[in-house]
Amino acid sequence: MRIFNRGPIVPVLRFTGPIGMVTPLRPGLALATVAGQIEKAFHYSKLPSVAVVVNSPGGSPVQSHLIFSRIRQLAAERGKRVYVFCEDVAASGGYFLALAGDEISADPSSIVGSIGVISAGFGFDKFIDRFGIQRRVHASGKDKGALDPFQPERPDDVVRLKELQRNVHDVFISIVKERRAGKLNGPEEELYSGTFWSAVKALEYGLIDGLADLRSKMRALHGDKVRLRAIPLSPGGLLARFRRLPFGSDHDNGFALPRALADDLVSALEARALWSRFGF
Repeated sequence: MRIFNRGPIVPVLRFTGPIGMVTPLRPGLALATVAGQIEKAFHYSKLPSVAVVVNSPGGSPVQSHLIFSRIRQLAAERGKRVYVFCEDVAASGGYFLALAGDEISADPSSIVGSIGVISAGFGFDKFIDRFGIQRRVHASGKDKGALDPFQPERPDDVVRLKELQRNVHDVFISIVKERRAGKLNGPEEELYSGTFWSAVKALEYGLIDGLADLRSKMRALHGDKVRLRAIPLSPGGLLARFRRLPFGSDHDNGFALPRALADDLVSALEARALWSRFGF
């Protein structure tokens, strides 16, 4: 009977979706929303293995780094080996998360890579001019309104943005080189260009270690009786998320739900744009 199954347990963390796009109704992937579950995974089993499943097109570089660092800290403290499995996409910040693994596997059709930094937006200055709309901005610093989408783009702002992107990109590259030391085979000008590949090419370039699925890999390591135990990252359903909204507070004025829905809509559009870069 199944009740007597005493097979070893491997805890499984699943990181799905864009990183850092947190709203009241969309918990998102950020350290604040996953720290407790990461901690639980590293204390859950006596086995020296923790499995992490990644299916993310990226997002916030800061939250990617924070989650990555927490996993590596706990792996060192608890003497655990981390096995990462890439699903549809492990790109940009998603690949950053994958780098927390001591071993990275993927499906042959997984999309992997995109080691770069991107900023995107719109310019509405000509639109508001057409309709005679005035943009009134008052700031105490000359650069406080930098990259305002309702003002013409200034060359100096673009220079500063690109410098910031280079700094963030350098951090990403340093982590890749550290975590994949001795394994990278691809030319640097291509590896760090922001492009992405199928897992087969990523394996050739040394960005991952093999082509395998979670269950097969864990059975090969711990036997056929191994049990996989998911550690939920976002406890509670939609009703629980509604309960966390500040209904009835003195400063609410009845706008908590509309604000939450508006934030969630913007987050959903941003997430859709991230996924669409990889054909999803």
